[in-house]
Amino acid sequence: MLSRRACSGWKRFVLCLPVIFFFVHMLPATVCTISTQREAKKFDHLVLGPASGEGLPDHLQCQGTKALNKTSIRTFSNDSHSEDLVVFVTVFATYNSTVDWRVNGRPVDLVTIGDTSYNKVERSMAILNVFTNFIQVTMPQSDIIIITDPASELPVHRNKVLHRLSRDKAQGAISEAEIRLKEQYQRQGQVRHYIFTDSDIAVVNDLGQIFDHCPNFDMAITFRNNKEQPLNSGFIAVRGTAKGILRAKVLLQEVLKVYSSKFMKASRMLGDQLALFWVVKSQPSFDVRRFTRREAFIDEIGGASVLFLPFSSYNWTPPEGAGQFHGMPLDVKVVHFKGSRKQLMLESWNFLNSSPSSDISEMLCLILKSGRTKYDF
Repeated sequence: MLSRRACSGWKRFVLCLPVIFFFVHMLPATVCTISTQREAKKFDHLVLGPASGEGLPDHLQCQGTKALNKTSIRTFSNDSHSEDLVVFVTVFATYNSTVDWRVNGRPVDLVTIGDTSYNKVERSMAILNVFTNFIQVTMPQSDIIIITDPASELPVHRNKVLHRLSRDKAQGAISEAEIRLKEQYQRQGQVRHYIFTDSDIAVVNDLGQIFDHCPNFDMAITFRNNKEQPLNSGFIAVRGTAKGILRAKVLLQEVLKVYSSKFMKASRMLGDQLALFWVVKSQPSFDVRRFTRREAFIDEIGGASVLFLPFSSYNWTPPEGAGQFHGMPLDVKVVHFKGSRKQLMLESWNFLNSSPSSDISEMLCLILKSGRTKYDF
């Protein structure tokens, strides 16, 4: 849980939106594409194994896919949430939909989940749809902004806003975004906070509490106990106030500058994270030993108040590293299906909807017990 001691302080400020699309410029090009690499052994069905974290206090305990204790799920309700809104922003790129995925007239490379089979193009779309579906279950009042290229043909549903721009033009879109979204603020009289994420995440708990419980941060990022890469750029929250957005923008511009000068040769999936860590650890007073403890904390980084959130709760990844072999905390908010776990994301959503009796805690048991197996698309 967030410590109120770590979250006390500054006043709230006036609204504006100069940074909405800035972070998009930094996102890895591969953020929403599916890996095409294959291994000798590829599973086309779920493989359940032992659940890590057995016997650990405050961790999910499972018997099969039955949760023996329940995660502390807090979904949106009018009584438990402020009037502020949360907007999710992600980048989406599809495979070339003009390619004919057939050999001798038959479809190839299909993956079947439940009653539905997907080719490459359909799988990437399915990931995006599941991403939005989870948000609409746990945070139905939230809006979703999808940044995509001008040629894409994405359908727009309720709570979705589509912006068709190339990544090279993201900076030029800031002025247009500021005008359009500022008008919405003036009309609605609400603060809109922003969470920039990869699209391969499942929001399984209400994230609005970050902004409710911690009124004094400008930007929030997740950390893990990893010496070389303790920070992940797949989840960044920005407070939707004038000063919050401006300070986050200045900090991220510094990260972009470091990325361009020091980490351009690293893969883009790692380069931005290395640049983010470089900026953070360059602060004279910053103590990297704080990353070894599973506690949220706030520090001043480049003029911005940055809230560091534990990876295990706000960016939990099925067991492939970063301490997830210790199990799943009961206060998990975000499950990140990065790497070779994309199929598991679709399987999890299908499981949640397969029976009226299925709940999020049971779905999390499925993820926990399946997470060690690679499900390459």
